Amino acid sequence: MKKILSLVAATVMLTACTTTDPYTGEERTSRATEGAVIGAIAGAIIGGLTNTSDGDQMARNALIGAGIGALAGGAIGNYQDEQEAELRRDLEGTGVRIYRDGDYIELIMPSHITFATDSARLNPDFRHTLHNVARVLNRFDKTYIYVDGHTDTTGSREHNFDLSERRAETVADRLIDWDVMAGRLIVRGFGETDLLVPTADGVNEPENRRVEIQIVPYTDDRNY
Repeated sequence: MKKILSLVAATVMLTACTTTDPYTGEERTSRATEGAVIGAIAGAIIGGLTNTSDGDQMARNALIGAGIGALAGGAIGNYQDEQEAELRRDLEGTGVRIYRDGDYIELIMPSHITFATDSARLNPDFRHTLHNVARVLNRFDKTYIYVDGHTDTTGSREHNFDLSERRAETVADRLIDWDVMAGRLIVRGFGETDLLVPTADGVNEPENRRVEIQIVPYTDDRNY
């Protein structure tokens, strides 16, 4: 167990990053990173017994550690139906697109409503929308959540990857500010590697700049 925790500590030191506090302008450790630290430690303890270390299992382990019960059987679809309905009601007219794939719910947040060009600072007008997302996520807490950042192909791949990661962290940080449990969040940056519109024509290219939130039900099926 000591070896597992030592590896976690080393990973945290290598991957910790900072974000700028929107109120003070000061740099601080990203809340998403802090959540990853907590999730990694909890995941290492439980994962040391289950021999798992992937992101979704870390999130599942965090839910286990928080005492949140899993969904089972027919309850999964009904649970996600209710959550989808509430999200559609609260996000109507905001520009957020909602998709359903089986028991997964996906929110696509285009950059023109979330961030200024080449910025990872959340647009003030979008805060209310994201606050509504957080409220629903808190009500339906039997899920874990991927927060994925994506860019277009303008600029270098390295810059785009960094920007996508920082944007995803900003969204995750705000969700945590509004009491979404950090351990439920899996924050990822994809840069320009997962384009919605494979074109560099400058017309459709902006469609690729987005943050996606995928809401995955926490089930008692280990192979889900």
